[in-house]
Order: sequence, then structure tokens, then C-alpha cells
Amino acid sequence: MMFDDEIAASVGYLGSAEALACLEASSYWPKWDSPWWHMLLLHEMGETRRIPERTMRAFVDAMKATPFTIFMDGPGELPKGADPYFTACHCQLGNVYRVLDGFGVDVDAELPWVGPWFVANQMADGGMNCDESAYAVTDECPSSMVGTIAAFEAMALKSAEGLSEEAASFLDRAAGFMVGRRLTMGSETRHNAAEREAAASWMLPCFPRFYHYDVIRGLTALSLWAERRGVSVPREAIGPVVEAVDRAFPDGVVRIGRRCWEGVGTIMQTGDGSWDYRRREAPGFPLLEAVSAVGAASPYLTREWAGTRRRMLGVLG
Repeated sequence: MMFDDEIAASVGYLGSAEALACLEASSYWPKWDSPWWHMLLLHEMGETRRIPERTMRAFVDAMKATPFTIFMDGPGELPKGADPYFTACHCQLGNVYRVLDGFGVDVDAELPWVGPWFVANQMADGGMNCDESAYAVTDECPSSMVGTIAAFEAMALKSAEGLSEEAASFLDRAAGFMVGRRLTMGSETRHNAAEREAAASWMLPCFPRFYHYDVIRGLTALSLWAERRGVSVPREAIGPVVEAVDRAFPDGVVRIGRRCWEGVGTIMQTGDGSWDYRRREAPGFPLLEAVSAVGAASPYLTREWAGTRRRMLGVLG
């Protein structure tokens, strides 16, 4: 198997006392080398079951200790004195849901507030935004493709028969948002103008994605939604995206175009257990470095695209 040594190193770290102590301090920080990021990368590689059982249990317990299960300026107000660094966001929870589900955890039973969180924080156009200030904007709808994709993926895990009316509505509205953006367009709003610049890179696949977006990720999520809901996807909106990916990778082998995780800052825990909020560049770890080389053929993206392309061609209307 490729990356055997690096996988073993991450699995070994996850089973260590150091990893468990890190989870006691935070289920999230620091990027990118706390247990959560090792777990999420293993999941993206299809190796979710390699996560040690006791580490997964410790992670679920850490998530249960999330101090506030509301989103900033969403359906409620963040309590006074709350530390925004230790509250959840849509991207985090969408990915948490997928990793736990992939491991076999009953997420709705263990973390019953997560599914309703997505429904409660959907914006008027069907999208979401992890920037809490976006919810205070009244003259436009500054939703975000990046802020929507992970929650959409999480909710799409359920079969059509297992969906509540609220969940089905969330999915269909989110799918409409993604189709409206043709999976390639950034926000046209003033508040989220930065997404228009980011959208220029969305045709460049990245792995792992973590909380980032590319069009293959969008096509995968949309095709799974359509297949499970038994509906079609508008060919005029999404067909050109499929064709563009085909042109980019005519042999079907997807090569990595960027490393989204590089250059991102993180807060760090100090020796006395307090947190240093000065943003420092987040370090990587061996497995992360190994699977994300720009220009390299990615077996994980190639496998994903083969399945997504086949499924998408079956649901284009």
C-alpha cells in the first residue's frame, strides 16, 4: 500500500497518550497536527477504521464537551465571555459528522444537536457561511460555497427514506444553491467578495481538502444527493463542469493542483496549558506532506473522480 509508513505513524500518534491529552484540551486545535486533522485525513483516504477505538471515543467525548451548541449570530446569541476559538462552525461539524459516521458512530444519538445546527443556520439562498458576521447582513445574502459543502455532504449521507422533512428541505435548498453557483462561481456579494478571488482556484484539485473546496468535491456531493434523492441535475448548469474536469484530466488520472493547507495560521497551547492566540503558521505532519504533493497523481482523487463521473453522467437531466 502507498504511504504505509506515514499511515502507521499517524495511527501510532492517534493511539498515544499525547494525542489523548491533546483531545482533552481541544477537539480541534492546533492546526494541522492535532488528532482531529490526522483523523480527518485518514477518513479522506478511506482509512477511517484505522483510527484507534479509544481515540475515537475520546474525540466524541471532546465534542460532547463543546461549550456552546449555537452558532455566534445564528439562531441564538453567543453567551458573554465565550471564547470564539472554542465554539463550532459549519465546516467543522460537517466533517465531524462524516468522520464519525464513517467509523460507525451514531452521530444523531451521540451529538443530537449537530443535524439541527445545519438546518437552523441555512441562509435564504440555501447556502451557509462560517463567518458569523454574514448573518447580520440584511441587504444581500453572503453565503459561501466553502461554508456549505461539508454540511451538505454530511446531510447527504442519509438515505431518502431516513430524512426528516427539515433535512430533506435543507438538502434540496443547498443543492439548488450549488447548482445556481454552477459549482464554480464565488459570491457576488460585497460582504463575501473574497470568495470571487478564491473561486479562480476551484478547478485545481486539492488533497486532502479538509475544509476547502474544489469542483470535484462539489460534483461528488451533488451527484450523491441526486442519486439518493432520485432527482436529476440540470445539464446546462453542471454538464460544462464535468466536461472541464475531463479536459483537465483526459486520462482520468487526477493530479493535485494546490496545497490548501499550507500557510494557514493556528493558535498554540503553551507549556502551562494556556493558549497563545498569536497566529503562527500551522505545521504539517508526515502523512499530510506525503499525500499532497502538487503535480503528483492522487490515487484518492482519481478513485473519487471515476465514481463521481460515472454517477454524474447518470443523473444529468
